[in-house]
Amino acid sequence: MLENYPFLSTLIILPVIGAIFIFFFVRGNTEIAVQNVTAMAFWTAVTNFAMSLIVLAKFDFGLEEFQFVESYLWIQSFDIGYRLGVDGLSLSMVLLTTLLVPICMLCSKNAIKHKMKEYVILFLLLESCIIGAFLALDIMLFYIFFEIMLVPMFLIIGIWGGKDRVYASFKFFLYTFAGSILFLLAIVTIVISTETTNLLSLYVLVPELFVGTEQKFLWLGFFIAFAIKIPMWPVYTWLPDAHVQAPTAGSVILAAVLLKLGAYGLIRFSIPFFPEASLYFKDLVYVLSIVAIIYTSIVAIAQTDIKKLIAYSSIAHMGFVTLGIFAFNEQGMSGAIFQMISHGLISGALFVSVGIIYERLHTRHIPDLNGIANVMPNFSILFMIITLGSIALPVTSGFIGEFLILLAIYKVNPALMILSATGVVLGAVYMLWLVKRFIMGEIKNEEIHSIKDISFRELMTLLPLVILILVFGVFPSLITNLISGTVSSVLSNFYILSDNYFLN
Repeated sequence: MLENYPFLSTLIILPVIGAIFIFFFVRGNTEIAVQNVTAMAFWTAVTNFAMSLIVLAKFDFGLEEFQFVESYLWIQSFDIGYRLGVDGLSLSMVLLTTLLVPICMLCSKNAIKHKMKEYVILFLLLESCIIGAFLALDIMLFYIFFEIMLVPMFLIIGIWGGKDRVYASFKFFLYTFAGSILFLLAIVTIVISTETTNLLSLYVLVPELFVGTEQKFLWLGFFIAFAIKIPMWPVYTWLPDAHVQAPTAGSVILAAVLLKLGAYGLIRFSIPFFPEASLYFKDLVYVLSIVAIIYTSIVAIAQTDIKKLIAYSSIAHMGFVTLGIFAFNEQGMSGAIFQMISHGLISGALFVSVGIIYERLHTRHIPDLNGIANVMPNFSILFMIITLGSIALPVTSGFIGEFLILLAIYKVNPALMILSATGVVLGAVYMLWLVKRFIMGEIKNEEIHSIKDISFRELMTLLPLVILILVFGVFPSLITNLISGTVSSVLSNFYILSDNYFLN
């Protein structure tokens, strides 16, 4: 029975079942009702995380093809179906998502003051859509999940965000939706020509049917949508506003998971579908990535809002991811995926940390936060470890991803490696300066004297992320072994389709 059990569908449906149950069976706004809502949402998310661990336990690390495949035909004329499958890349993203959602539920317990029921329902629906996008083996199914997830995120920012939440939520929605229109046009063009939306069939058909200028235009349609989602320079301006206005959990899931969907799309669709165009536009990607790494790092140094600083640092770190992807070698692809996972853990932990301080002091203004270590020593130790991961110190997960990417890009062009390494230095500057202004020094804000150190609930939101940042830094093979099949499959097919460009 377990061999035929639909594990992947369960991962998608469980959060929806939890949301429906909360909607119908929990009523009222009393303190007990709010506690019940929070508990039910948390345990739904924990159950889904346990289900993802079962998939990991049954996953065959030695196979390159997709596993746990589910397929049900919807529209026969265009071969549109409900198709799911998982490989090392998608499984790592699903595990990251299912780990972070329970943490988001914990850090929302005191942060959300009204409409908790609606909030957790939207969050569970968001989790379902994210997991669905990572597991989709049908391009139309991917697009459906890719678009629907905008709605709960839009509402989470727009209802529970800061004072400029409406502006930020509309900016987020319009930016990402505009890119998705081009994405949809490209998908429709492909489906009309191939008469299928099956991803495995499209890997064979698309590179053969679309060549030259046609392939380049389609590549741009995909790339713009994914570039906005990452986000790459210059289409990044929605991200700082969204982060600053979003509630803590919204910032966590946005930085740690939603941004990764753009990079995931490049690996899953752009490179396999359009190998010639990917080679043609690689220099453009290098330029955009280097500008993002250096420019947004400099902008981060100038920030006085701690959330904005972390938001700009996310853009810089994702610049390393796109560099690694378009290096078109094993170190680069492995480093890019490793960096996606590492940045998910580190950025999530940073935003949780900001939320912990904001609940106490109701400010994110860095000059008002001096001397936190004097009254919150335990929190400060955890924050220092997270910061060291962000600046890619050895024995942290941040080091592994950036080192592999720098090694990969050196093989492509040593000058690019030097420029991108500048971003590593700048990252150390703004993060260590943040520690000096935030953790160290004398207390200037008298309110800080009265705050308490991290609570047990808050410790449970940060400690798992800190442990994983260190574990993956010491034992990187835990990730590289999982993703090795995906890296080999993507690159081997790319080499064949691009006429062995690099081998010759």
